[in-house]
Amino acid sequence: MKPINVIEVFEHQRLQVGDKGFKQSHLDALLKLNEYHDGNYFEPIAKGIKFNQYVGVIQVDGLIIEINPKADKDDDDKKWKGVLLNMLNACGKLKAQSSGAANVKRQNLNLLEVYFELYLTEVENLIRKGLIKQYRKQTQNTKALKGKLEFAGHIKNNVVHKERFYTTHQVYDTNHILHQVLLCALNIVDQFTKGTRLYDFTKRILINFPKVTENKITSSQLNKLKLNRKTAAYQDALEIARLIILNYSPDISSGKEKMLSLLFDMNQLWEVYILKQLQKACVDTEITVSGQESKSFWGSNSLKPDVVLRNEGKTYILDTKWKRPKNNSASISDLRQMYAYCRFWDAEKALLLYPGSGGTTYIGYKTDDYSKQDNDIVSDMKHLCKVGMVDVFDSNGKNLNTDIGSDILRIIEI
Repeated sequence: MKPINVIEVFEHQRLQVGDKGFKQSHLDALLKLNEYHDGNYFEPIAKGIKFNQYVGVIQVDGLIIEINPKADKDDDDKKWKGVLLNMLNACGKLKAQSSGAANVKRQNLNLLEVYFELYLTEVENLIRKGLIKQYRKQTQNTKALKGKLEFAGHIKNNVVHKERFYTTHQVYDTNHILHQVLLCALNIVDQFTKGTRLYDFTKRILINFPKVTENKITSSQLNKLKLNRKTAAYQDALEIARLIILNYSPDISSGKEKMLSLLFDMNQLWEVYILKQLQKACVDTEITVSGQESKSFWGSNSLKPDVVLRNEGKTYILDTKWKRPKNNSASISDLRQMYAYCRFWDAEKALLLYPGSGGTTYIGYKTDDYSKQDNDIVSDMKHLCKVGMVDVFDSNGKNLNTDIGSDILRIIEI
């Protein structure tokens, strides 16, 4: 069995052929994967790639590449290990009770292993509770006439066997689309857990899983899945199965390597994380928090600030940025964007939020702004904006800052 080699890198780092066991075949496979995703994951460089803001893990041809988040290149590498898993957990993309997610501090744990273990545990729980049966239509030869007799098929198949009937009838069993999706994901997990601690676990699940039709599951089929009260328990397992199936790339490079990648846009993850933490901090307060509010801007284009907060008739706009700005100064394009948000939402204050420590004070835009009328009262509307920094880690510099939501409220001065 081919040994598994692990390469750890950080977002925006470079990886070239010859580094840490990275081969030309690996590069070819990654470049092909990048093509499938419109060139978003990496930037091709001479004999290698430069990672973008996507973080996670890729496994291909005996190699695991772990791409870790890191907000500032000057930070110590060690403290950023495990940040991704903790953020995924905080955003609800990992269940805290899973044994993988509960042990994110283990040095040898990678993201694929966490999701595999969580998936296998979910399927095992479904098997233990009893897999559901559903009605489905089946067309085949039977020894008794039941359902609808298919005349064309009956004449074609039963010229000799007069005692048989070629019919379409209903069958009540476990061979339905939900279990076909679960089995498809199980077979993928089986390919990538050989030689790992999860290999025996995977085989045990496959042995206990009922015999169902093995189909190639498409994204269209996954999008059409609908659950009801009877099948609600399948939701978590199906969500992970969807993630595994859609990120599996068989025969991605000349029919040789099979690849599985779980990559997350760190900008989007940071945005969701901040939104969740603010919602948590505003429980039992008068402050309302909403994400991705949309207003029409030009034609089919719209404006969507990351977070909108409201309190005592005032509106505050917050836009998250994962990478730290140079010299603690926002770009002119970001400032223009925040001014547009303020105008469209009648917000007096806007905050550009970055990971880190420090920040600036509110500064008014050098514009005439405008006046607005509310119940015959005319008031001048001024717009203020500032750059704010919030610590990702607690005072020990090892764990995520559990008070980050409250810290943001103090920064925005709500």
